[in-house]
This record gives sequence, structure tokens and C-alpha cells, in this order.
Amino acid sequence: MTNNPHVFAGRLDQLPAQIRVAIVVSRYNDSITRRLLDGAVVALVEAGLPADRIDVVWVPGAFELPLVADRMAASGRYAAVLCLGAIVRGETSHDRHIASAVGNGIEAIARQRGLPVLFGVLTCDTLAQAFARAGGAVGNKGTECALAAIEMISLLDQLPPIQAQPLV
Repeated sequence: MTNNPHVFAGRLDQLPAQIRVAIVVSRYNDSITRRLLDGAVVALVEAGLPADRIDVVWVPGAFELPLVADRMAASGRYAAVLCLGAIVRGETSHDRHIASAVGNGIEAIARQRGLPVLFGVLTCDTLAQAFARAGGAVGNKGTECALAAIEMISLLDQLPPIQAQPLV
């Protein structure tokens, strides 16, 4: 008899029944973000999630993603929230400040709410790089974000539940 560790791993072929997924999408750079959204929706539907169980929310820009993602996560309706956007470097350092704030916000929501809140935000130097990552030569990061959501939903479904912390 061997002693093997118990391994937890998410799967791409195991979506729990009756879940909902929210996708929050930045309208800024929508020629790119629509492609990310299309890739995410196709991946979720191909994994067996009916399209009518996917809610899409459009926000003005990437900076607004965390606020709306938090609202969706706090509702308790969703197994995951995907955040899709495209931040492209301009002539100033504005893009770095936006990307940092958005990334930190999305990460904090995931930890606070205890569900997958995924960072599907492109941070590129040029529009050409963004298009390459939104269904072009480098793939579709919206698709990758959806696949990560599926894997994380499956993984969290296997893990022990969170225990309430005793009051001191």
C-alpha cells in the first residue's frame, strides 16, 4: 500500500449544474473587448453552460470593472465573474496606473468574496498587440479567461468549505 497525497485539481469538463457566470466587459476599446467577449462566451457554451445562464454587463472602461465585478460577486448569483478589458499604452503612464488599480481590485474581490473573479484584461503596448491577443495570432485571452473560470469553479467545488471564524 502506498501513501499518496490527495490532489485537488480543477477540470475543464465538469461544470456543476445550474450555475450562472457573469462577464463584466469594458466598452473602451470595444473593437478588442467584443472579441474577448465572443471568445469567452463560446468557451463557456462549448463547456456546457447554456448561453441564457451567462450575464454580460458593459461598463465604460477598465477602471470601472472592479466596482461592477464586486456587485456581481456579492449578489451570490454567480459561480464566477470574468472581467474583460483592453488597456493600451498611450503617451503617458496613465495605462500603468489603470492596470495596477484594476488588477489589485479584481484580486481583492476574489479573495473577499471567495469565488473566481478573473482578470481577462489585456495590458498591451500597441493596438496590434491587443488584436493579436483578442482572436489573432496569439489566441484569445477571453477564451483563456473563460477556461480558467471553468477550472476554478470545478476546483473550488472540490475544496473543503470555508469555516466561520470564531468571534473573539
